[in-house]
Amino acid sequence: MKGRKVRTPLEEDIVKDLYVGERVLLSGIIYTARDAAHRRMAEALKRGENLPFDLRGQVIYYAGPAPAPPGAPIGSIGPTTSGRMDRYTPMLLEMGLKGMIGKGRRDPEVIAAIRTNGAVYFGATGGAAALLAKRVKASRVIAYEDLGPEAIYELLVEDFPLLVVVDREGNDLYEIGPGQWSSSRGERIGENR
Repeated sequence: MKGRKVRTPLEEDIVKDLYVGERVLLSGIIYTARDAAHRRMAEALKRGENLPFDLRGQVIYYAGPAPAPPGAPIGSIGPTTSGRMDRYTPMLLEMGLKGMIGKGRRDPEVIAAIRTNGAVYFGATGGAAALLAKRVKASRVIAYEDLGPEAIYELLVEDFPLLVVVDREGNDLYEIGPGQWSSSRGERIGENR
């Protein structure tokens, strides 16, 4: 896949230049966190505790990896449905989170928080977990080890293939894409008559 090369941490000037529908090859450190880890982070914040990592400029991948086969840094690691993290996302965005990776639509409140906080939501291809794992160069558990695959992992990724699903302006590919496809399809059908 061709795409624009982007490195973490995500700086403001990078995020503002990412547009809905754009292909991205992400490199650097990202963090995994699913439902249970998000719940623990939210509880820690309510108690006034620090999080396991500084969110500023970081990217969270909604994934839980399979065990690593011999010689590999990680097993298959496909995206999970992002909507399950929506109740926690606005709070994390306010703390400086700049990117999320997952699959599926986001709630209007999350899209508003993305716009307010200048962040981006990337989509990763579901069903390509084994291929995505090949883009992970190193991994280690940094928090909540008792959660098994839902622990927070720090991953070093290289050219991790993504698509901008919601950009910092709140443009949503799930809203824009079908209309663009229908328009282009209608024009092609009309041209054949």
